Amino acid sequence: MLFDAHCHLDFDSFDADREAVFERAHAAGVSRFMVPGTTRERWKAVLALGERADVVVALGLHPYFIARHGADDLEALEEVVAHGEGLVGIGECGVDARFEATLERQWELFEAQLQLAKQYRLPAIIHCVHADDQVAKRLKQLDLPARGLIHAFGGSPQQARRFLDLGYLLGVGGAITYDRAKRLHRALRAIPGDGFVLETDSPDMPLAGRQGQRNEPAHLDETLARVALLRGQDPGTVAANAWDNTHRLFRLEVASP
Repeated sequence: MLFDAHCHLDFDSFDADREAVFERAHAAGVSRFMVPGTTRERWKAVLALGERADVVVALGLHPYFIARHGADDLEALEEVVAHGEGLVGIGECGVDARFEATLERQWELFEAQLQLAKQYRLPAIIHCVHADDQVAKRLKQLDLPARGLIHAFGGSPQQARRFLDLGYLLGVGGAITYDRAKRLHRALRAIPGDGFVLETDSPDMPLAGRQGQRNEPAHLDETLARVALLRGQDPGTVAANAWDNTHRLFRLEVASP
């Protein structure tokens, strides 16, 4: 069995066939899903998905949607976290350095959400683009008790090691399927078996050969196959490692895969 550790199944692009998406995923061996929140306006849809037995959820304010985040959204997030039940993490939150004009505000929101993760002892689901070193430095300073996930890790073997040494897991997704991703391939080979999870980032992060298509959890088995090939391991071993790691990250009861 597979656990898609990061997929945005609340997004509008799934409205027309969401149940079929789940059915295709189950048929492909994906039996659990973690859906993170991105904006306050999406939280209700995320929480609704969390009522499913096969879905766990987190809530956060994503840096990509910085213009949508209102002045009181952080207060609203803390209220939900403080009184809500069933959240497995804070996020998706983080820093995307491609958008330099909003970096200061991104860091403000990220810092506030990390403080929530620390206060409520929840793992942080971290979006980190072109900011691995800066984010790792701040995470070391904060020493979050539940650590978290570096979603869609795309850094070097050295950066991977730094996050792993801090106790964070690394998200491995569609980017690993591209032949040109040589640095990421080197990093993947160096990650220990207890250091990664598998994710699709659906509907985004399409796999090689699927550019321009909507991504969905049913494609996770293709990522698994490529990860196993690159690591020189049996797919069953990789799947079992990722399954156990995801359950440990989100502090879920582990069922045998």
